[in-house]
Amino acid sequence: MPPSSRPRAMVIDGAWRGLGAGVAALSGPGGAPLTRTVKLIVLPLIVRPALHPELAEDFLGPEQAARLDALIRESGGRLEATARWFVLLKKVRRALGIVAGNPQDLYFQRCFELATEHGAPADGAEAVAKAVVEEVVDAAGGRTVAALKEHLADVGRRARIEAELAAAWDSRGSAPPADAAAAASAADEVLEARGGSDSPAYAAMVREALGSRFGRALWTDPGDVWGGGLPAHLGLTARPVPPRPGVGRGASTATLPAPLDRTLFERLFSVLQSSARRDELPSVPNLVARETGRSCAPLGLHDESLRVAVVVGARLAAGLDPLGGGEPERGRTAAHRAVNARWRREASALRARRMTVSPRPDPDGGVLDALARDLRAPWAAYMRRLWVRLHGWDVRGEPLPDSASAWAVLDGVARSVMMDHRARVRAALRALAEPAAEAVERRSA
Repeated sequence: MPPSSRPRAMVIDGAWRGLGAGVAALSGPGGAPLTRTVKLIVLPLIVRPALHPELAEDFLGPEQAARLDALIRESGGRLEATARWFVLLKKVRRALGIVAGNPQDLYFQRCFELATEHGAPADGAEAVAKAVVEEVVDAAGGRTVAALKEHLADVGRRARIEAELAAAWDSRGSAPPADAAAAASAADEVLEARGGSDSPAYAAMVREALGSRFGRALWTDPGDVWGGGLPAHLGLTARPVPPRPGVGRGASTATLPAPLDRTLFERLFSVLQSSARRDELPSVPNLVARETGRSCAPLGLHDESLRVAVVVGARLAAGLDPLGGGEPERGRTAAHRAVNARWRREASALRARRMTVSPRPDPDGGVLDALARDLRAPWAAYMRRLWVRLHGWDVRGEPLPDSASAWAVLDGVARSVMMDHRARVRAALRALAEPAAEAVERRSA
């Protein structure tokens, strides 16, 4: 990385803060753009890396950074209008009593379209907003958490589904023991290629059903698969082995258990709550029927290519070492080197690394130390997010046909976990800085 380069995320952050209070509805408490703002609006609709490939890199030279800054600032008026439309759509949504789905996922890009077409909300805007909200609901076609809860409230239906879950769990069958060394070696070959088309290892893993065999091994005797004392499931379950799923009655995003410990309701809640493409999902009764079998399948997935992606992702996760200094045998592929190098350049990782070697206690009482601990054991967060993403693909019947598509998902999850940790560190630092700033103001008053 040349000395004059700057992280693209930092350039976006600086340009965004320069837009002022008009974009507050699209910003976090500290004024930075929300993660979904960057993902759904800034990158695809303003930066448009496909048209500006020079702005697609993680680190930008001075000329590229200036161009990116200018693109965002030039879009300031449209972004302010987007923020105002978003506030209006949320108001209309509340008035209509709609609670399903994440408003940012559902409305951010629609609000940008409204801002482009109409400018800021004016006379008649409420009718336009109501039409958009109702259109989004119609597109969901009854595929909502409320519809799921109503479907599973029927006593007779619940009893039947419980019986089907028990039968599916009891009839899982057996398979030859998973050869951990062979699976790890094949996964390493896939990770070394990093999505290149010259490695047949991924197709061979799918053909030999290594994902299914690994998933079945987690039901019986997981063993020491990855070395270094890491659990074979890497946080996919909080139990020694995954339990039989139940039907369930409710779910909360804040308290969802590990993926393989979730009830049928919790598994589908996650899909319905986070999906911006609910119109592509089966109806709720079909979702439930298919999920009954899926929840009792190896790794909780039907498609073998997605199960193999879990195994390859687990091999990558077991070698994640954001702080450096980990066991060298865990991170020997090109994928490990690339992902770990990217993470170690993060300021949040550098701060956490300093904390791990500092003899002084964490001055904030443990907030940042907890974040540092996450970096010492990053595999659980990675595997949890990877499984949720693959589960969504499985529900839609979308396999990962080759190593390139698998690597795109594996690398995308690594970037997502890294960005999430960065946001949490920044939020913690802002929270710590505010009392100090208030103390300074009191002393100077």
